[in-house]
Amino acid sequence: MSFLRRKPAAAAAETVAEPVVPAGPVVGKGRPTPKRRDAQGGHRGPVAPPPRTQKEAVQRSKAQGKTMTKDERRAAAAERREKMMRGDDAYVLPRDRGEVRAYVRDVVDTRRNLAGILLPVAVIAFVVLLIPSAIIQLYGPLVMLIAILAAVADGIVFGRQLGRRVREKFPKGDNSGLSTKGRALGFYAFNRACLPRRWRVPRPRLERSATVG
Repeated sequence: MSFLRRKPAAAAAETVAEPVVPAGPVVGKGRPTPKRRDAQGGHRGPVAPPPRTQKEAVQRSKAQGKTMTKDERRAAAAERREKMMRGDDAYVLPRDRGEVRAYVRDVVDTRRNLAGILLPVAVIAFVVLLIPSAIIQLYGPLVMLIAILAAVADGIVFGRQLGRRVREKFPKGDNSGLSTKGRALGFYAFNRACLPRRWRVPRPRLERSATVG
């Protein structure tokens, strides 16, 4: 008889334990909406500092490029180039880093340099070789040689003046680790002066008539 008394209680317990299934369709996600700070928990954390060297910037861009689409990679490359053209030390070539090199570029860009005639002279020299004229063949190379010597002499004098100006403005140099000696700066300035303004990288920050302190 005792067994018969427990049976209704056990059946009632089983009935209560059964999940209640709604008759209609379930509306919503079926779970509470998480808080915003909990949903963003996986994205929280310190922001990575900007790259300190060109190598670090390249490595970071490669790592990011693996998860980027083609358009995103193209936009990132355009952004890096724009920062390089502006003279951002984190994106320029190693030879262009530092306050001293930026100052040298400003001085070169605001000056009329005879080194700028070397590229046109090279083009003219090629054309002269194609002209079958005895007078041009005789005097053409002489004129081009004079132009080249004048450009080199101007570069040497300018390099010495530039070295003195840099020593006065930056007596302790900068933290780029690049040489601030007159020869190194003169060679750097000469290479930049040989190119037309629109071809220079980073692009000129000052107009030709500007004054550099």
